[in-house]
Amino acid sequence: MILNTDGTKPIYLQIAEWIENEILNGDLPEDEKVYSQYKLADMYNINPATAAKGLTKLAEEGILYDKRGIGKFVSSEAIKIIKDKRKNHTLKSMVEDLIQEAERLDMAETELISLIKETRSRNKGGEE
Repeated sequence: MILNTDGTKPIYLQIAEWIENEILNGDLPEDEKVYSQYKLADMYNINPATAAKGLTKLAEEGILYDKRGIGKFVSSEAIKIIKDKRKNHTLKSMVEDLIQEAERLDMAETELISLIKETRSRNKGGEE
């Protein structure tokens, strides 16, 4: 992952999202130890406190849990929590933006739904 230091999204959130993606991709399975704040700081040349903030955010959400003196680990509910969070926040926000843009373009609902279905079908075809 490459951090976007010029963007509006804070680095600690980028770190948290990267770890979430690693969990969703199966690269960090349940009960797996995640990178320490110092390892993350070294990997991305950032302040360890920034890395710790990303890890703490995930722990507060129940995605990670602490083993005292050992580090943070992936919780058994991590995948469910991440998917629910992204469906209820990220996707809803994107859909709202999509609908607003479609309305600005006077696009009919059926045309928008058709576009979504075509794009999803094309993307699924590319995965196989």
